[in-house]
Amino acid sequence: MSSNILVFGAHPDDAELGVGGIIAKLTGGGHAVTIADMTAGEMSSRGTVEERRLEAAESGKILGIKERVCLELPDSKLENNEAQRLEIVACIRRFTPLFIFAPMAPDRHPDHSVAHALVRDAHFLSGLHKLKTDVPPHRAERIYYYHAYYESLTTPTLVVNVSETYTQKINALCAYVSQLYHPGYSGVETHVSSKAFWDDIEVRARFWGRRIGVEFGEPLYTELPLGVNLPWESDLQE
Repeated sequence: MSSNILVFGAHPDDAELGVGGIIAKLTGGGHAVTIADMTAGEMSSRGTVEERRLEAAESGKILGIKERVCLELPDSKLENNEAQRLEIVACIRRFTPLFIFAPMAPDRHPDHSVAHALVRDAHFLSGLHKLKTDVPPHRAERIYYYHAYYESLTTPTLVVNVSETYTQKINALCAYVSQLYHPGYSGVETHVSSKAFWDDIEVRARFWGRRIGVEFGEPLYTELPLGVNLPWESDLQE
C-alpha cells in the first residue's frame, strides 16, 4: 500500500489545524493523502479517545483523504527515542510517500516539538538499508513542516494559497466537537476550545494569505531551500 502524501500529526486535529487547506487542495487535485496521528489524544482535557477517533474519521472524510491511522504512541509522552523512531520508520516505509508533512518546532504543545524531531530523524533512518524491517527502505523527496498552533519567529519557506479550500478546512475542523469551539458541548474550558482560538484560525489564514496577495494562506517550512523556475523563463526561451 502506498500514498503520495503522508501527513503526521502529534494528535488528532493537528494536521487539520496546520495544513487542512493544503490537504483538501491535494486531495482535490487527485493526490492520495494519508494522515498518521502519532497519539490518540488520550490526555486531552476534553472528550474521550473514542470521541476523537470518530471525529478524526469524519474530518478525514470531509477532506477526502485516502486513509487515517493512529500510531498509538503515548500522548504527552512523545520522546525522540529508538522505540518511537522505529514506529515512525515503519509508517514511512509502509506508505512510501513522495512528500511528508510534519509538525514544526517550537510550538505550544511539547509533543509538537518532539514530533518534529521524531519525524525528521526517523525519515533519515527509514532510508538506511541496514535497518531491517518487514518492508524495504524508503525516503520521501522532501519534508514540509507546519505549525498547528503558533507561527515560528522565522519567515516560512513558502505560503500556499488555500482560498478555494479554506471552507473545506473549517468544515473538517468543525467535526472536532469535543475539542474546538462548540458552546453546546459539555466539557471543561480550554484554550483550544475557546472562541478566541477558533477566531484566530481565520486570522492566521488571512494574515498569511495577505502576504502572498490572496484571501487565505497556509505557511510551510523546509530545512533545505526550494528550487523554482522564474515565471518569465518560458517566455525568454520562446
